[in-house]
Amino acid sequence: MNQTNDRLWVAALGGVNEIGKNMYVLQYGNDIVVIDCGSKFPDESLLGIDLIIPDISYLLSNQDKVRAIIVTHGHEDHIGGIPYLLKQLQIPVYASRLTLGLIEIKLREHAILNETHMVRIDANSKLEFGAIQCSFFNTNHSIPDCLGIVFDTPEGTVVHTGDFKFDMTPVNKQYPDLHRMSDIGKKGVLMLLSESTNAERPGFTPSERLVGAHIEEAFNKADRRVFISTFASNVYRLQQVVDAAISTNRKLTLLGRSMLNVVSVAQELGYLNIPSGMLVDTDEAKKLSPEKIAVLCTGSQGEPMAALARLASSTQRQMKVEAGDLVIIAANPIPGNERNVARIVDNLFALGAKIIYGSRSELHVSGHGSQEELKLMLTLMKPKYFVPIHGEFRMLHQHRELAEAVGVRHENIFILNNGDVVETDNGVTRQSGRIPAGQILVDGLGIGDIGNIVLRDRRQLSADGILIVVVTLSKIEGQLLSRPDTISRGFVYVRNSEELIQDINQLVIETVEKMKHEQMSQWNTMKKTLKDSLGQYLYARTKRRPIILPIIIEV
Repeated sequence: MNQTNDRLWVAALGGVNEIGKNMYVLQYGNDIVVIDCGSKFPDESLLGIDLIIPDISYLLSNQDKVRAIIVTHGHEDHIGGIPYLLKQLQIPVYASRLTLGLIEIKLREHAILNETHMVRIDANSKLEFGAIQCSFFNTNHSIPDCLGIVFDTPEGTVVHTGDFKFDMTPVNKQYPDLHRMSDIGKKGVLMLLSESTNAERPGFTPSERLVGAHIEEAFNKADRRVFISTFASNVYRLQQVVDAAISTNRKLTLLGRSMLNVVSVAQELGYLNIPSGMLVDTDEAKKLSPEKIAVLCTGSQGEPMAALARLASSTQRQMKVEAGDLVIIAANPIPGNERNVARIVDNLFALGAKIIYGSRSELHVSGHGSQEELKLMLTLMKPKYFVPIHGEFRMLHQHRELAEAVGVRHENIFILNNGDVVETDNGVTRQSGRIPAGQILVDGLGIGDIGNIVLRDRRQLSADGILIVVVTLSKIEGQLLSRPDTISRGFVYVRNSEELIQDINQLVIETVEKMKHEQMSQWNTMKKTLKDSLGQYLYARTKRRPIILPIIIEV
């Protein structure tokens, strides 16, 4: 999309009509600022995919205009895509102290930390990128050092809230800056971009402080080991687990790479206070009596390779869940993860564990504001135009109704798809045009090299398997030199299907003879003919559609 130099526009490259991979773009003239670059985990339909990140093709085609990326906070859905972005765009990263620490872990893993310019910011920072001036305000969420962003441009002020709640009794005393938000609103906000995750939940989100007492109560009642799984990035929750372990005279051990990384960074920067000697490794933990140990692990969202899933399936090499152990899942499943979490809970029950989980356990509160908090943000900012972000369509629509309830006009609210542009020109704001947006699939070291065709083949392989038919032909006469060799993987078990295999081989012989009679000699044509005839036959006989791979060898 071509933009003239005197227009302001914003667009989402990720995070609209989805949970995760948040990424937004603000442009005025020839200056582009990127807000967040997150990732999300694939669902069951994306077989073999490790990670999903935003499509940055628009930024790459305008890289001479991209000035910086500003990160609102350190959750994976806001920082997970940053290493992949920085491998293609050399731009500075602006973030708060803890957020920078978490980003540094990722950049070190990708071996690009030394090539990246990192700038620490806080609520008092001021930045300038051409005609775009940036300032910040404190919010609170389920991770420390969260910032909202204020963009002052010649066309007006745009505010991006980041993820937020209004917790008036925060565990770490990082209060939301209501006075600053009110001042921003009094000066006039052209457009507000505000998160919508809990737009369907009435009332206020409870304070994180309430969780601590329930964790300690659960620890006190446990007469054996306690395993507790939560979001590794919820540093407040981690501190409450540490405090509960202290009060019940338990040592603490950690399972899961992200848990180890976050605890290390949070301790180093002073966000997590763990007494010396309290953390023990798994070998030492095994020597302690069961009532003297607590295990803090990853996997609260049912991730198949995370520590909790391995514990539930008894494949975790370092620790085992035994009958009578208490397992606490101190997190609610993100939409789409319910089945995986339920499977883990079932497996834990089968091991004889006692389990505390679910929304009624009082061992989790959301880090996102509910309806009254979303309305409070709207009331403080008093925007002329409103763009609900960070949520699926039902959440965005609910947030629009909340905005209308506090006085934002219906026609001034824009519900977007990723790639849609909201443009302001000479005081007139409207939705206009699109920029490229979508998702890039990461599979191992491959970034974006897995497309729909490969995914379709993977789904077909998982459903019906593969049939390989090896045909050996005379190079001169073109006739069969031996019977076909048929190999089945995931389709049928050959030893139990000898009659079917014989019939397949007979069909191959007849098809080859027919092609020879019709003087078909091009390999591509021969392979296609074999695939078509075998595909029709196998579906009629078995109602299955395996991938058929003919291999023709000329001797």
